[in-house]
Amino acid sequence: MKRGKIDIISLGCSKNLVDSEHLLRQLQAAGYTVEHDPEHVNGEIVIVNTCGFIADAQQESIDTILQLGEMKRRGRIGRLIVMGCLAERFRAELVDELPEVDRFYGKFDWRGILDYIGKAYRDDLAAERVLTTPGHYAYLKISEGCNRFCAFCAIPLITGRHHSVPMSNLLDEVRYLRDKGVREFNVIAQDLSSYGLDLENRMMLPELVDRIADIDGVDWIRLHYAYPAQFPMELLDVMASRPNVCSYLDIALQHISDKVLTAMRRHIDRHATERLITAMRQRVPGLHLRTTLMVGFPGEGEAEFDELMEWVKQTRFERMGAFAYSEEAGTYAAQHLHDDVPPEEKQRRLDSLMALQEGISMEIQQEKVGRSLRVIVDREEEDCYVGRTEWDSPEVDPEVLIDKSQPLTIGDFTTVQVTQALPHELIATPI
Repeated sequence: MKRGKIDIISLGCSKNLVDSEHLLRQLQAAGYTVEHDPEHVNGEIVIVNTCGFIADAQQESIDTILQLGEMKRRGRIGRLIVMGCLAERFRAELVDELPEVDRFYGKFDWRGILDYIGKAYRDDLAAERVLTTPGHYAYLKISEGCNRFCAFCAIPLITGRHHSVPMSNLLDEVRYLRDKGVREFNVIAQDLSSYGLDLENRMMLPELVDRIADIDGVDWIRLHYAYPAQFPMELLDVMASRPNVCSYLDIALQHISDKVLTAMRRHIDRHATERLITAMRQRVPGLHLRTTLMVGFPGEGEAEFDELMEWVKQTRFERMGAFAYSEEAGTYAAQHLHDDVPPEEKQRRLDSLMALQEGISMEIQQEKVGRSLRVIVDREEEDCYVGRTEWDSPEVDPEVLIDKSQPLTIGDFTTVQVTQALPHELIATPI
């Protein structure tokens, strides 16, 4: 155990990671050595920032806590603190089931953690973070919570109603990160589309992105987790006109069958969805759409699944992920709908959908062979550099493997020529 050191292990989504980075800065300012490395945990205090979104993520959080509890019993770590979404949602149960944990805190109670260790929260550091990503890119969380209340989603039960971070605070944070060397900003929220509605009763995302794009040194802005209903169409003009706003949009569509969309309480139908996608692709040249789809939702029969497959085949998403429905306690679906698709059938549908998408992805990747593309260099490996285009978000999208015919610098932009395509990678040479 290393005295004066605090380890934070951050599980789940990039929104959790941003919370962990802000807390790390507060702890650092309080005089602690801080670290975010789950492979070398040995702190006087260990904090686990948990995920509580779906069953698999919840189990990962529990398993991590149990492993750390064993390390605590062996004297390798000191106090064990659990925070985040799982603790916010299931705190009463966890206190009884996990006695090895010293304290539980919710998703937003950073002051409580600092009070517990005898330190004070510093408001003057609200824009500051200890980056745990490579130094050239960062995530920028612009809001929390959600007012959509989709039938399957537990997020409103965990994070509450939608609340936006004031624009001036976000611009300060961007400038702070820019001064630290960040060049790529991945803008994230549970519902990007609603940004600003709770601040000024208007959709302020287009203005926010435009103002971030004005900041010197911001080379790439990429947008994650828009909601299709009431989408702020003015954003498309900003994306098309600002060269440092990537032609990339992550928008979770979930399904296309009107029957399933209605049961999901998604507030949109097939016609409106298709009209939105058409407008996006017409108004933003070269746009790459990433979406997430769900299979096996209650009431999804073979006809609805076949409709989904045919639509994916026609729409040809550049990026797509999918998951099988799992019932989450407290949601509308868990309370009012019968989970009528057997697990093995959900898995079959998921496998079929992803196999279809892999073929589409391969065809889209092949279209890039011979093209010159601008990439950011993320890291160096033994036989190549690894980078990404503007259409590739960190960790979830394809990478570009660049040969070592020229020396490259991590965090810099370079132009490469694509020589080969694989479903999840491009092979390229520097120009």
